Amino acid sequence: MIILGIDPGIAIVGWGVVDYSDSRFRTIAYGAITTESGMEVELRLKKIYEELNEIIDCYRPDEVAVEELFFTKNVTNGIAVAEARGVILLCASQHELYLAEYTPMQVKQAIVGYGKAEKQQVMTLVTTLLRLKQMPKPDDVADALAIAVCHAHSGSSKLRSFYNQKKTVLS
Repeated sequence: MIILGIDPGIAIVGWGVVDYSDSRFRTIAYGAITTESGMEVELRLKKIYEELNEIIDCYRPDEVAVEELFFTKNVTNGIAVAEARGVILLCASQHELYLAEYTPMQVKQAIVGYGKAEKQQVMTLVTTLLRLKQMPKPDDVADALAIAVCHAHSGSSKLRSFYNQKKTVLS
């Protein structure tokens, strides 16, 4: 199963594509979609949408996993990130991809085994688990790969099987 993990943002959207087969990971590609802070928000969203479409067309993931938003202090930035996340969800939907969403705590739990783990622990384990030569940069990219790994570990749930059956019936 090819999984596209996405860490949403307005300035940086981290993404990572992994293949999870026979309980083994193979890293296919990873990177970041970046937008300049001086750009109009609608142009930033358009860039995110267009580049994400290219990534999906290039790597043809079977499923997409996105981190749920968590912000406490900067509401203005949080709104822009939420708009970017909406564009990401729309893009996945238009490609008719199964979409899963995970909280930061769920991702940490899946990677480290502890939902309140430090970011550095997650990044180190993702680098090791995916047999990468170096830690992905920026952090958003490592987060996206962690989200993909989290989904691979959570992907065999009965809930997904139910969703796929329902989707087939509705098609």
